[in-house]
Amino acid sequence: MQKIKPIKLNSAKTNTKEKLTSTELGKLWATYIGNSMETCILKYYLQHVEDEDIKTLLENALLLSEGFLKIISEIFTKENFPIPHGFSDTDVNINAPRLFQDEFYVHYLKYTAKAGMSIYNVAFPLVFRKDVEEIFRYCMDSTMDLMGQIKEILINKGLIIKPPFIPVPEKVNFVHQDFLNGYLGHVRPMHALEITHLYDMIENNTTSKALITAFTQVVKDEEIRKLFEKGKDITQKNIEKDIKLLENENLPSPSSINYLVTTSTSSPFSDKLMLFHKMDMFTMKIRAFGNATAVSGRHDIVLKHSNALRRNASFVQDAVKIMIEKGWFEQPPSAVERDN
Repeated sequence: MQKIKPIKLNSAKTNTKEKLTSTELGKLWATYIGNSMETCILKYYLQHVEDEDIKTLLENALLLSEGFLKIISEIFTKENFPIPHGFSDTDVNINAPRLFQDEFYVHYLKYTAKAGMSIYNVAFPLVFRKDVEEIFRYCMDSTMDLMGQIKEILINKGLIIKPPFIPVPEKVNFVHQDFLNGYLGHVRPMHALEITHLYDMIENNTTSKALITAFTQVVKDEEIRKLFEKGKDITQKNIEKDIKLLENENLPSPSSINYLVTTSTSSPFSDKLMLFHKMDMFTMKIRAFGNATAVSGRHDIVLKHSNALRRNASFVQDAVKIMIEKGWFEQPPSAVERDN
């Protein structure tokens, strides 16, 4: 593969001490919070795993999360930026009974690796300080390596079906006026990008539903339990509507993995961690609906995505309110409030 030509700059600013920009602060902060949560979860998973390949995968994921925390802590300390509280050993009980079967961990890691890569991919073009750029390049490259291992295990152990196959076109074609039709007139078959995002969202939602099912079983706070029930219903509706669209095209879709949740009612995680995690997952799904809408043409698919986005945003708003009420919502780095 051909590499791009190097650019040689002779800039006096190269070794100048630069302040962290808002983007650099925000994305480093978000990466720290997310990975502090992941270390808690992965430590618990490692207490209940029998498959040696999946155990190695979990160990690799934990190694990366702890490494990300270390390098971000160092840069925050150097900048006199307070280390976020995030999550700690007080938010996990690694001795709690098993809540998931081994196979769930692989699906979970794929979901969270996607979430991490979405942060790093947005951050990289917007950061300019060389040390921060190197951090996000490392985060992105190492997470992509982990994703390669995740997919290898999913396929080799028969835990997933690949996205649907469609015919290779015989020639280049151009669309007609009915390209946007979704309810009236001739409705065309879905194109590859619409199928891609539907498959991705079903995959995300099946993992999300299994996790929120488990959290609903073990959460202690009744208000949060009710919100989780609402989130489970929202997720199920999203899955059913997406599967129906694929079935109408005679295309397969990912299967439910709820059976990988045990019947344990003993919580391995704090209510704070579980609520934050689901709020974060629903936020990721909002981004996914936005990405899917951007490449969809059919009116029925666009409307479905828009309605799903609205339902997910409602869950996030309710979760944020509870987090604030309980004093759990850690404030991201912010601009100066000039009026005060």
